[in-house]
Amino acid sequence: MSYCVSTKRMNEILKALQKDYKIYAPVRFEKRGRYSDTDLIRYAEINSIEDVVYDEKSHFSPKEVIYPITQALFYFTEDEYRESKVDDKKILIFARSCDINGFRRLDTIFLKNGGTEDIYYKRLREKIKFILMECKEGWNSCFCVSMGSNKTDDYSLAVRFDGDNILVEVKDDEFVNLFSNEREIEFIPEFVTSNPTKVNIPEIDSQELLEKIYNLDMWENYNSRCISCGACSAVCITCSCFNTLDIIYSENGRVGERRRVQTSCMHEDFTTMAGGWSFRKTTGERMRFRTLHKIYDYKLRFKEEHMCVGCGRCEERCPKLISFSSTINRLYDEVEKLKKGEVSRTREQAQSTEEGK
Repeated sequence: MSYCVSTKRMNEILKALQKDYKIYAPVRFEKRGRYSDTDLIRYAEINSIEDVVYDEKSHFSPKEVIYPITQALFYFTEDEYRESKVDDKKILIFARSCDINGFRRLDTIFLKNGGTEDIYYKRLREKIKFILMECKEGWNSCFCVSMGSNKTDDYSLAVRFDGDNILVEVKDDEFVNLFSNEREIEFIPEFVTSNPTKVNIPEIDSQELLEKIYNLDMWENYNSRCISCGACSAVCITCSCFNTLDIIYSENGRVGERRRVQTSCMHEDFTTMAGGWSFRKTTGERMRFRTLHKIYDYKLRFKEEHMCVGCGRCEERCPKLISFSSTINRLYDEVEKLKKGEVSRTREQAQSTEEGK
């Protein structure tokens, strides 16, 4: 069932929902953007429908709502430990299709990866219901259609912002009574069907081909371009890497807390072990890992879908203007050359050329 609701009435409904729910949406933070006199749009709690930024893409994804940048897991003394608490309220999140699909990828990583569920993720994830924000066009950097994440039916409510009114589809019986006095209409949310940016996903069908991809010269280009800042991971809805850190409160080291802190596979020290050994020493190697994880490894393991949802935030946030969609398409072209037996310059060939000089 769908309804036409005035802005004033929608605020009354939100207020009623706040008795049981914390409500999150993309919110504008004026003058807090990455450049002078620019704004930042990221997820935060809202108090009115006017707080929702629906006509611009948020710079950060909604994953921070249940997977915070830093999160206390438990507190400890020398004798005992106590798990951190979470708010009793449930959670409503205004989100687009790509981000709702992104949460499904996070669910796989935290709840279906290795046979053990992450309780700190699960206890928040179980509280969530989604309010789908209709997205009919997307933005220039989006390639959600190519990644199959442009549509979803995983939502309780769907909204279209229509001037002074909000069109609302109600799928969840829990919320029907809130709209019982509103005017019924015909409304089903529309989804974007084409993006200006399109990507071709390479088909990697053998270990031999994968080994050749590892040694492609294209990865070397990122050694001089990428600065390993991890901004791409910070804004990505599906990036889930973290470190754990023990914070000691007292000088005797007997009281403290363990925190989970988001990190990035693009950071220089991410794979550094005791003794200083690192599995991926160059930015090119780290870019290779990230790219293949998003459009090959994840699907190889979990079968259903690729990890990347095509939101395009990573390339918008990159200070070096590295386009992830262009990286995917470049890799596709290189793979096609390898399959056709065409000569494609690899790292080993580059090294041989240097040695022969």
